[in-house]
Amino acid sequence: MNIVILSRNPKLYSTRRLVEAGEQHGHKVTVLDHMKCVLVIEKGRPHIYYQGKEISEVDAVIPRIGASATFYGSAVVRQFEMMKIFTAVESQALMRSRDKLRSLQLLSRAGLGMPKTAFTYSSKDIDTLVDQVGGAPVVIKLLEGTQGIGVILAETKKVAQSVIEGFLSLDANILVQEFIKEAKAADIRAFVVDGQVVGAMKRQGAEGEFRSNLHRGGKATLIQLSAEEKATAIKAAKKLGLGIAGVDMLQSERGPLIMEVNSSPGLEGIEGATGVDIAGKIIDYVERNEIQ
Repeated sequence: MNIVILSRNPKLYSTRRLVEAGEQHGHKVTVLDHMKCVLVIEKGRPHIYYQGKEISEVDAVIPRIGASATFYGSAVVRQFEMMKIFTAVESQALMRSRDKLRSLQLLSRAGLGMPKTAFTYSSKDIDTLVDQVGGAPVVIKLLEGTQGIGVILAETKKVAQSVIEGFLSLDANILVQEFIKEAKAADIRAFVVDGQVVGAMKRQGAEGEFRSNLHRGGKATLIQLSAEEKATAIKAAKKLGLGIAGVDMLQSERGPLIMEVNSSPGLEGIEGATGVDIAGKIIDYVERNEIQ
């Protein structure tokens, strides 16, 4: 097979591991920077140029699209789809997962657990916003934030009001969420590939840090998920249409609560914590779909 990995940096751990796994399986693997792709749209023949040459003879695409490149990256993925090439993450699912509000609405409708969440555009509704998620402390999140950036814990209602007013004055879109105290600054990530959990880790926040992101100094360890946690992760990925997903959940007294579903989850933390060849699992998934 000829596999294309869409990634802005071939030196990133996740990109390198996918290249290694693909080559170990006997495939030709090429890394393309999606932001340098030229899309040509004409009647009956959508095609793509890269560095002046037309891209051809591609069997499958594995998108690794960062949050800052969602719009153009998803357009490139969609162009490959128009060319009848299998993409491990579909363009619509990528867009759906990156819209945090929309994804939470879809997961809520599916009956999946999540921290109580509120959203508003008006600074006049701040009291209602805080009260409806159970009062302070509350977690305030920028809709466009990633890797824990733009996530603030407001310990008191007064602090929450100041932070929310500040964000809204800048026309920033935010979510206000219930703070799950019993999670103790830890969360779990279930890595889902093709409808199966292939690995899971628990991420513990650094000393004095309520965010558990590895980029914020958190530590990852192997965890055995409960049947409910596995089922929640699989259903979440399915409802958003994601063949590959990192489902982030909090362990609470009322069961697993989904925080976010990531459509380009990193491989370094999960492979290090579990010892599982996650990259190989992704290549297996691509092979199954190419054969079909």
